[in-house]
Amino acid sequence: MTGDHSPQRASVLTQLQAMSVIVADTGELDAIATFRPMDATTNPSLLLKVAQNPKYAYLLEDAISQHLNQQKVSRDNHRLNDDDVDTVCDRFAVLVGRKIIELITGRVSTEVPARFSFDTDATVAKARTLIDLYNAEGIATDRVLIKVAGTWEGIRAAEILEKSGIQCNVTLIFNAAQAAASAEAGAYLISPFVGRILDWHTAHRGFSDPNPAHDPGVISVRTIYHYFKTKGLNTIVMGASFRNTGEIIALAGCDRLTISPALLSELASDHETIITRQLSPTGETQAVTGIDVTNIDTDEPDFRWQLNHDEMAHFKLAEGIRKFHSDYEALRAAIKAR
Repeated sequence: MTGDHSPQRASVLTQLQAMSVIVADTGELDAIATFRPMDATTNPSLLLKVAQNPKYAYLLEDAISQHLNQQKVSRDNHRLNDDDVDTVCDRFAVLVGRKIIELITGRVSTEVPARFSFDTDATVAKARTLIDLYNAEGIATDRVLIKVAGTWEGIRAAEILEKSGIQCNVTLIFNAAQAAASAEAGAYLISPFVGRILDWHTAHRGFSDPNPAHDPGVISVRTIYHYFKTKGLNTIVMGASFRNTGEIIALAGCDRLTISPALLSELASDHETIITRQLSPTGETQAVTGIDVTNIDTDEPDFRWQLNHDEMAHFKLAEGIRKFHSDYEALRAAIKAR
């Protein structure tokens, strides 16, 4: 009796990689080393997890030491004030980003603090500070994407930064108005969130349909993707914030997909599921989604109205900013404690 020596079917992750660029949604270096994505994204919440992991404590120590050395003071006789702590946070984000860049061939996304979400000038200034720190670490500007919030002010900051050669990832995208305004501003990439949209509809509308094609977060990204391709907009669409692999598979073919290590592992271990492309820049998307494309106004009054009128997007954008700020403050507290 002979065994079955038929070749193993390609994993779902491998199949996805033939359709979309896969990005690691984490600051955990071991996970990035395991999955070897092209790009990686970080945010204040993910950086806090890195800071809390004893394995990476040396990066936080290095950030503090760098700052104290630059200030020419010793740890024994110097207490960090608020500006010092902010600088250490910046250095820590960049040191994590540098380590990530050593493991990938593409770019790392590093986020401007959420408290600047409604301040264009402060967002631009902080972005330039982060780029200067990366450059000081020997990292070229074109290996970094600066993440800014999908507020009107954040999008205007992205417009300024893009014109100066600093490319941006506009994050916390929950509706088409944010997406269209970002593209019109020339943003390199947007991160429309999937799982958080599902969370809201589950909590506030009782949504419970298990079919990923009916998932409101999936539909939102498909709508944005189809709008961009139909209108010839060059901004990259990167689906983000997934709750399950079904959402990811339903967006196969999206320009990029940023995925957590846990879901990457699930996709890599699934050798049974055969997936098909769901999104395509050549027109098949419309047949999949049934979307009728209309123009989206992107001037300030229309943007603010469309965002305010969309209860889910208005709520989740504000909540996301608060959550990122809370985790940033937790990181600052951890630095002060050291």
